[in-house]
Amino acid sequence: MATEIGVWEIIDGKLNPIDTSMESSGDMEKDFEEWIKKYPIVLGQDLLIIGEQTMTRSGPLDFLAIDKSGNLVIIELKRGRLPRDVLAQAIDYVSDVSTWDLDEINNICLKYTGESIEDHLNENFEDVDLENININESQRILLVGFSIDEPLERMIGWLSTNYGVSINALIFKHIETNSGDKLIARTMIIPEEVDEERRNKSSRKIKMSDVPGDYELDDLKSLLKNYFLDKRPTPLRIKNILIPLCIKNKVVTREMIKEKLIRDGEAINVGKAGLILTTMSREIGIAERDYLRQIISYERPNSWEKENYKLVDEFKQTVRELIDV
Repeated sequence: MATEIGVWEIIDGKLNPIDTSMESSGDMEKDFEEWIKKYPIVLGQDLLIIGEQTMTRSGPLDFLAIDKSGNLVIIELKRGRLPRDVLAQAIDYVSDVSTWDLDEINNICLKYTGESIEDHLNENFEDVDLENININESQRILLVGFSIDEPLERMIGWLSTNYGVSINALIFKHIETNSGDKLIARTMIIPEEVDEERRNKSSRKIKMSDVPGDYELDDLKSLLKNYFLDKRPTPLRIKNILIPLCIKNKVVTREMIKEKLIRDGEAINVGKAGLILTTMSREIGIAERDYLRQIISYERPNSWEKENYKLVDEFKQTVRELIDV
């Protein structure tokens, strides 16, 4: 049987069933999207909506959100029963969203919220540590409706339990009591605490370190050469922004890097530059990137921030040759 929400009102010690669904509640159905935008907490804890009708290669998804761990959340809303085929639609969307880089996600957030993704996370999640999260490393699916087909409920449980897929369905019901009070009830196919525990177990943790490498020069050059050929935005920025600054200056501050990012057209403002710098800083701190820490030293004014970058003197000439500066 598909999940149903039964509600009774207690009147004079007796239970009186209330049978009002979202489908039959008129304006309630029409207002539901606005409520989600204004009060995303109805979808679960620690969730921020950053896009609406966000276009993917398979069409627009209803809402795009991000959680406290940096996971993107694909939210599909059906104003009625959730059919089994909504699962294929959501998986189609998430397969595209999983390929989006930070620039694309930031542009979506700017358009919807007027803030960079960094500023939006900082303002809404007080204890978030941007230095230690990977934005869009993993994705989640939330299917939202007013009832659900039994096969879909069964598939969600199977995917979540057996394969660790982060997927859930939320069922809402409008309730109007005999006294005229209006309420919204919600149930989750997978309890929120169980869903969170599974996500934590299945999430990939990237080991971080401040320990520099200790490679022989030939091995170091080979590692750096391969890294500098990487066409991802962050390695290119380390190669083309940070390292040239370190060659020309004894000490490079965060502000100097931000200014350079803006001058070179990599960032449109200080907020965006700060976001990009965070990803660059984190890249250098990934444990397996110890060869970067062998050539670049830095200070830590606090646990989440790097400052005062320097190029290690003995490797300056080697690095110059590798990046043709």
